[in-house]
Amino acid sequence: MRIVFMGTPGFSVPALEYLVKSEYRVAGVYTQPDRPTGRGRTLEQSPVKKIALEYGLEVFQPVKLRNSEEVQRLAALKPDLILVAAFGQILPQSVLDIPPFGCLNIHPSLLPRYRGATPIPSALLDGDKETGVTIMLMDAGTDTGSIVSQIIVGIEPQDTTESLSNRLAQAGVRLLAETLTLWFDRSLKPQPQDGSKATYTTPITKEDGVINWQMSAEEISRRVRAFYPWPGCYTWWQGKLLKILEAVALHKDRDLSPGKVIALAPGQPAAVGVETGEGVLGLIRIQLEGKRALTAAEFLLGQRTFVGSTLGSKS
Repeated sequence: MRIVFMGTPGFSVPALEYLVKSEYRVAGVYTQPDRPTGRGRTLEQSPVKKIALEYGLEVFQPVKLRNSEEVQRLAALKPDLILVAAFGQILPQSVLDIPPFGCLNIHPSLLPRYRGATPIPSALLDGDKETGVTIMLMDAGTDTGSIVSQIIVGIEPQDTTESLSNRLAQAGVRLLAETLTLWFDRSLKPQPQDGSKATYTTPITKEDGVINWQMSAEEISRRVRAFYPWPGCYTWWQGKLLKILEAVALHKDRDLSPGKVIALAPGQPAAVGVETGEGVLGLIRIQLEGKRALTAAEFLLGQRTFVGSTLGSKS
């Protein structure tokens, strides 16, 4: 069976590697165009492109898959199946109609929950205890296709978007291995989603990482985990950007001054805390602008005025 693979970020890589090592033939790999990054704005290849080139696979990077020339080029690869994993483009009907076994999408949520581009951070922001991976038969909508198979994955208390993405990617490979054989045998009957239970994710921007200390410590701690590694959660101290890389919500029964840095008693899971709208956020690992990441305890050794100061003002 000839499979065309479409994916872009690190989440997509394990599925591509599985296909390369399986009995299926990867007829081509589609990924997003190289993007300028860093201060030098040098072009950066996607994780999928890097792996595909290592395996000597043919790589295609159309800006859009909607024009007739690109559709014809894809059709010329004669795929039996198109497999999508976080590609970054919505496939038009002209593409969905090409492979006889359709287009399957590996989506990191238990659809119909968390349709859209940011299901993993959304699950962390909502404080979910579990999520999962869905393989669905794609249609022209956004994650509205019928469900082919699913696997549940638990969310650990300290999971970040990075760690949860890695676990979901591996779970997706296990699910894919079980699903493809049955799919090609036509033994699986896709089940329509219950649209009444659908939820949708929203895009995440750099500005979402700004910490509002009026929020509860629990909500801020979820945001720290959901926005790691991007866009990160950050505030300001003495006019410099301060990244909060790891934190824990602590509950304190006292009047609070949101943004105020306080010392914590020995035996707490963090060396220093910040008062919030509800509870105290214990800081575990932080990074001041222009400096390397440190534990909060290490940071305190060199910044004696940190305790007692107030975070949040850029000026």
